[in-house]
Amino acid sequence: MKMLRRTLIATAAALFAAGSAHAATVGQPAPDFTLKDATGKTVRLSDFKGKHVVLEWTNPGCPFVRKHYDSGNMPATQKDATGKGVVWLAINSTEKASSDYLEPAKLVAWKAERKSAPSAILMDEEGTVGKSYGARTTPHMYIVNPQGQLVYAGGIDSIPSARPADIEKATNYVKVGLAEALAGKPISAATTQPYGCSIKYKSPA
Repeated sequence: MKMLRRTLIATAAALFAAGSAHAATVGQPAPDFTLKDATGKTVRLSDFKGKHVVLEWTNPGCPFVRKHYDSGNMPATQKDATGKGVVWLAINSTEKASSDYLEPAKLVAWKAERKSAPSAILMDEEGTVGKSYGARTTPHMYIVNPQGQLVYAGGIDSIPSARPADIEKATNYVKVGLAEALAGKPISAATTQPYGCSIKYKSPA
């Protein structure tokens, strides 16, 4: 299991490094996008100009995602953020052909069982939005400021493991970054290394 975890993390890190040249850049405008949410409603990032927005790449089939949901850490981080007026968009870029893919209703049910509280769950089965951000792992986290600038990109926290016991010891980069951003301060760790499973993107035709 340890070897599997290391392989997943190493693979994700290699993919991130390989794709970082095309990734959205902290300090630059966040790529705008339009996606359908899990209920079929159209959601645009630009609709939330004037608010802080968190983007969370997710896939319930990933043990790193389950670590943060089954422990309650991701739902608690979401609720802390949305309670302060932050918009939280969970994005699933898993392709339909993947064994990890959950259709929208099942994805909503999985998150509801864990008392998840994003502002919306967005479907990106074609992977267009994920690739425009350079998202490589689940989870992979981003913060967009009210002016539409990307101000954080990286991991949910500082300990890259699938062990729930590590959560209490880790620095929650999203929580800290949001607190700094909401206080009008620059984010002290604006770019960190994401960790998790590689995103199951649709292969090019």
